[in-house]
Amino acid sequence: MTPQELAETIAKALEERKGTDVKIYDVRGKSTLTDFFVVATGAAAPHLKALVAETQAVMKDHGVASFRTSGDPDSGWIVVDYFDVVVHVFSAEARAYYALEKLWA
Repeated sequence: MTPQELAETIAKALEERKGTDVKIYDVRGKSTLTDFFVVATGAAAPHLKALVAETQAVMKDHGVASFRTSGDPDSGWIVVDYFDVVVHVFSAEARAYYALEKLWA
């Protein structure tokens, strides 16, 4: 699976789990850390947890394991690292506060 296919699969999984405002940012050539960022918003802490769990389950079905997961649903921000794709799942408040889209758009 190419990095772009991975990002698209993750985005689809987030949307199917009712993540909102799901965006894929191609940061190849702009970041040395990863190729794509996938950003999504969840409604509340349990929803953030469910979004991350769905992402990990779908990726596991494709034989892809995450390198690391950081953050806590109660903090409003969880990051899942798949090397070529980094997933950011936010509460609406945290997403507005950190405004990652302004950095990578």
